[in-house]
Amino acid sequence: MGLFARLAGAIALMLPACLFAAASAPTVPPLVQSPDEAVAQDAISYARRYSIEPGEASARLKALAASADFTDRIRGTFRDRLVGVSIDHSPQLRIVVLLTGDAPVAATRFTFAGTVIPVEFRTGPAVTGDTVIRAMLQRGPELGALLPAMRGMGLDPRTGELVILISARTAARPDIARYRRRAEEMAGVKLRFDIADRPDNLALAGGARVEGRHELDGKRYACTTGFAVTDGTRTGIATAAHCPDELVYQDPDGGTMPLAFAGQWGARTQDVQINVGLGGSGQPLFYADRKAGALRSVAGARSRLSTRGGEWLCHYGESSGYSCAEVELTQFAPPGLLCGGACAPTWITVRTRDCRSGDSGGPVFSANVAFGITKGGSGSRGTRCNFYFYMSTDFLPAPWRLLQDARQALPATRLLSH
Repeated sequence: MGLFARLAGAIALMLPACLFAAASAPTVPPLVQSPDEAVAQDAISYARRYSIEPGEASARLKALAASADFTDRIRGTFRDRLVGVSIDHSPQLRIVVLLTGDAPVAATRFTFAGTVIPVEFRTGPAVTGDTVIRAMLQRGPELGALLPAMRGMGLDPRTGELVILISARTAARPDIARYRRRAEEMAGVKLRFDIADRPDNLALAGGARVEGRHELDGKRYACTTGFAVTDGTRTGIATAAHCPDELVYQDPDGGTMPLAFAGQWGARTQDVQINVGLGGSGQPLFYADRKAGALRSVAGARSRLSTRGGEWLCHYGESSGYSCAEVELTQFAPPGLLCGGACAPTWITVRTRDCRSGDSGGPVFSANVAFGITKGGSGSRGTRCNFYFYMSTDFLPAPWRLLQDARQALPATRLLSH
């Protein structure tokens, strides 16, 4: 019996457990990772990235998760001066708070279970992060007209700059310095250009495999699923809005089951679709790594506004698999009409080479805390990208909300309901 059959009572990247009973699949209790096991898996890639021992990596990740409330209080205290909050992982772990002006603030620290994280306050920028966000909202169309090949823009919480993503070809123009000066004049804030491939919705494939025929071209597609959701009476799965409406779950052991279309939201801040099955209470389960059988239970969610630059996040997609990397831009506006029209600067980017076409709709998480649903990336079909971006679970459409199991939370982990 294969791995999927042994875990079929739980549903990969989450379908209600009762659906498998309807398909006559085995009903074996799911093998769900404990919170400590989930952290330990994420810590392996963290330890490799920063050349530390896995035990220290686990301690860091637990302390960083527990520090979210602490940095939220800092945000409130320095709201009128706040530019951004970020995490440095090397040469030492620390939290950095960037403030406007030159009035100094004494350093402090956050301690959790013996792990001490220094908190450093830096000053200097002329404008707050909110000012940069307003510049994107108010000057976005003008900047798009100036740079029609622009790949998106966002706030860098480490520097306070408005970052505009451009292609390597645009960056090589002999007059690029003039364009940067003109863009900075338009925006009224400090600005830099970064090179990126063209962002796009990641193509449909993978995850917990669901298939359907797209009504526009009549072709059959597969797509990724993210987290389990409920509206209080029904349970379903969240995936990307550009999936086919009516989906059929494809069990690798031969079973299939229909997932009816419940709704689709794909404008400005959202790229989410919800499909429901045959009823039942469901379970808040998702695969962090389906191929390795790493099944987790959602303990809570992290708010978009509490997410910091440098946050160590993981995601899963059938094409690229399981991987973890750092958050880069915390207020990202994808380019053009990628959000059923202009996109709002509410998306979050993760800088990594480990994302491929086929990952769209998949879960973004840290341990067993949900962060969002993958929307797109900078690569094209069959190639690796250099970043992906996701929709925060904050934007799940009411009355739908995440299914959660608070019993799975680590101590002091912040739990949110949506």
